[in-house]
Amino acid sequence: MKVNENKDSNTPPTAPKSTRPRYIPAIALSGVATALVFAATTVSVPNGAGGNINLGDGIILLCAYIMGPWVAFPAAIGSALSDLALGYTAYMPATLVIKGLLGLAAGLILRKSEPRVLRKSIAFITAEVIMVGGYFFYEWLLSGFSVGVAGLPGNLIQAAAAIVIAFVLTAALHPFRAKARDLLNP
Repeated sequence: MKVNENKDSNTPPTAPKSTRPRYIPAIALSGVATALVFAATTVSVPNGAGGNINLGDGIILLCAYIMGPWVAFPAAIGSALSDLALGYTAYMPATLVIKGLLGLAAGLILRKSEPRVLRKSIAFITAEVIMVGGYFFYEWLLSGFSVGVAGLPGNLIQAAAAIVIAFVLTAALHPFRAKARDLLNP
């Protein structure tokens, strides 16, 4: 550790830059991702099938592309907090698990360097199948099979919108990916 030259100073010694914790950028990026997921999930538009479309899943998929599997925690927390803020507390436990798995699956598939369109398609579709299937089973357990089936059209529309949003955003923010990966994997 570097010791301050002025021994009378009340300032604590500072660590050289090379010994500072490497996890600080990951925590900061995770915090930003959590806030983005929360905000994007909270804002929604009617989908025409009796439900709403929000941008949350699209942002989770974008963050999976940028951050890799690190996105599981921000996806879970940001989405669950959105459920809390919007009054959907009965869905919070399911959302925590489903969105965390959605982000983890997409992040694991996209963790390789420079994924092409096919890899992105596989990642985005796999993640959204987790979302649609997860909410189907949760609604089935919570309210019955017919309620689970009734939720499928809205969730499928949400999934399709998320995939389109993710493709557009990953193309636009591609240059940021390498910088973020360098922060997460020094």
